[in-house]
Amino acid sequence: MPAFDQTLPETLPAPLARWFDAQGWSPHRHQMQMLQAERNALLIAPTGGGKTLAGFLATLSAACRGEMGAGLHTLYVSPLKALTHDIGRNLARPVADLGLTCRIEDRTGDTPATQRARQRVDPPHVLLTTPESLALMLSYPEAPKIFGSLVRVVIDEIHALAESKRGDQLMLCLSRLRSLAPNMQVAGLSATVENPAALAQFMGGAEIVVADAGPQPDIAMLPTSAAPPWSGAGGAYAARDVMRAVADARLTLVFINTRAQAELFFQALWAVNDENLPIGLHHGSLSRDARRRVEAAMAEGALRAVVATGSLDMGLDWGDVDLVIQIGAPKNIKRLVQRIGRANHRFDTPSRARIVPANRFEVLECIAALQAVEAGELDGDGRAPVGGLDVLCQHILLLACGAPLDADALFAEVTRAGPYMGLSRTDFDACMDFAATGGYALRAYDRWQRLVLRDGLWHLRDPRAARAIRMNIGTIVAPELLTVRRGPRGGAPLGEIEESFAAALSPGDTFLIGGQTVRYDRLRVMIVEVTPQPTREPKIAVFNGLKMATSTELSARVLGLIGDRAAWAALPDHISDWLALQARVSRLPQPGTLTSECFQRGGRWYFALYSFAGRNANQTLGLLLTHRMERDALAPLGFVATDYACLIWGLEPVRDPAPLLDPEGLRAGLQDWLAENAMMKRNFRSVATVAGLIQRNLPGARKSGKQATFSSDILYDTLRKFDPDHVLLQITRAESMRGLADFGRIEEMLRTRAQLVHSMAPHVTPFAAPLMLEAGRIPIKGAASARLLEDEAARMMAEAGLTLEGIVAKTPV
Repeated sequence: MPAFDQTLPETLPAPLARWFDAQGWSPHRHQMQMLQAERNALLIAPTGGGKTLAGFLATLSAACRGEMGAGLHTLYVSPLKALTHDIGRNLARPVADLGLTCRIEDRTGDTPATQRARQRVDPPHVLLTTPESLALMLSYPEAPKIFGSLVRVVIDEIHALAESKRGDQLMLCLSRLRSLAPNMQVAGLSATVENPAALAQFMGGAEIVVADAGPQPDIAMLPTSAAPPWSGAGGAYAARDVMRAVADARLTLVFINTRAQAELFFQALWAVNDENLPIGLHHGSLSRDARRRVEAAMAEGALRAVVATGSLDMGLDWGDVDLVIQIGAPKNIKRLVQRIGRANHRFDTPSRARIVPANRFEVLECIAALQAVEAGELDGDGRAPVGGLDVLCQHILLLACGAPLDADALFAEVTRAGPYMGLSRTDFDACMDFAATGGYALRAYDRWQRLVLRDGLWHLRDPRAARAIRMNIGTIVAPELLTVRRGPRGGAPLGEIEESFAAALSPGDTFLIGGQTVRYDRLRVMIVEVTPQPTREPKIAVFNGLKMATSTELSARVLGLIGDRAAWAALPDHISDWLALQARVSRLPQPGTLTSECFQRGGRWYFALYSFAGRNANQTLGLLLTHRMERDALAPLGFVATDYACLIWGLEPVRDPAPLLDPEGLRAGLQDWLAENAMMKRNFRSVATVAGLIQRNLPGARKSGKQATFSSDILYDTLRKFDPDHVLLQITRAESMRGLADFGRIEEMLRTRAQLVHSMAPHVTPFAAPLMLEAGRIPIKGAASARLLEDEAARMMAEAGLTLEGIVAKTPV
């Protein structure tokens, strides 16, 4: 570590200073600034910069000085259960070395029930937990006693929490903690932040401490023996190149964006593992035991590579990772920076990372991401998040489980939380009314009469309801997951798959789970029983995973790269040739313009709109445009959406797309579509589950996904008919507009790229051909069908002037 800056006053107690000396370390300046902060502080420091130690220095100093009395002193909150486990292991070392009598325990869903019960009456000095477990603890009557002695709260990877409802939940919990322990101090820790001031506001106000950025990362594209394919997302073409890089490194983390892709790439990597190097697989759908085995093997240095999803993105420091490989475009600059930091997890050593684009279009995105990292730019709108009202409804119910509530005092407390500082009293009262009665249309039903007003305080109407409310805590509403076990009864758990995927399986079908092919035998209650079947070709489990859209900033960089002919010289030849061919056959997308084209093939007309608005927005565009095309007798037949474009095919040509893209018409069409669409019901189900209207978990029973969907559909239809302004419908409409529909990006696209450029192309264009391959990616049964599909794809690519290797010698004019 660099030498300690002597301009800062020495405040470390002598035992802690001697411990630093024994490690050969001196505190960083930012660590001492965090120690000396007199109020809440937000630390922005690169991965490997000692953020965690910075957060805990005040705790260790208090323990060394004998200032840590009985009861809870420090609360550590992280987004991942695995991270609490890792931090506990790392924190135990200085505590043991210093001989401190400081009890450190975790409190997550994995903590044994006996330990959780003991913590309610005898909390440790340091408690490591997650937002969900903290919210649960605040719902108990013992909460004032548990947290009354609290001095410090450390929030790790706070930027990750701020991007979701989990952050809203945590900030509401912090506001309650400030009421229970008014003098507590909060330390937020983060590595990747585009707007520190907004994140400090999210915390409710904080002093900002920025560490030295450290050395520039060593990051580049991984050279591959073959050019990327024109379509696809798996990166299997580069498996042998990745394996060579793994063989040359000590430990490699291979990141890939979704769980299904991770399973497939692990198989591809294993198939070319000629040296039989030990490699592992890590993602959220694997069993806890499977994940822990991989984590332990990493820590022991027993693995050479781990294929992982976002499950290893944050904070974890297992083993001597010296190389990170990102398979597929990162979709988000911040995510790439976070993953790069997993390599050479030291402040003074540059991280080494390589990127493998999964297809030709992703080459452009990867180059744009590399340029953004070099420029030190991050994505995100930089605005402080606005708190979700469904999360507030859940928070009200949870607090009522612990003690009666004064509405005025609770409103004052809630509006001290960063995301809720702008909350109106009208919206707060609507949430209180929902928590108490279910709202106007539901107040006649006894099951939603949960709070009652007595002597000016809101009491839980039936104390027995507290158990069910606590069982349904949390803001993550995932699809129903079924446990996969090696059959028959009592077999080892392999992981989880979604209920919808399991419902599509027939006995004898095979799929991938945990890197191995298994045969489906039968479904028993919530258990999928399987038998290993390594010789069969698998289906692939449909994991929910991360369904990410390319960020606005990254999309803008890609568009700028395409439009800047001077920059093409630095591109691979097969990419610059591809762009030049598109310019000759049709038009190239340009910044400030909205480019579209239309051509005929096989008796169908194809309309391609190059929006660069992200996958969700393009999905919405496809739905809205096909609806308007139907109205205009253009006879659309279908569409496909990617991050960059929307391709629609039908029986009539689109010669003038301007009427289809009228902003007011699109917005009106969206409102009509949302009112009846299944997506609204799906979003309502999520909102209603978070708010507590629908309870998936009940004492002694659990609703299946189908049952919960049926219940939510009935409630949605009832509220739409009798209470259209119900607070949950308002939340659902707002979330649908900015979430899966992503209509804000459509409106931004139309505003910033007002000039519409449309071409009638002579045939399939170079940009559209990969989109048409996406459209053809449907399940194929039998080798003959697969061969026919491959032959047709080859003919179409040749028509566009493309081959697998690159551009054909003779290009159209």
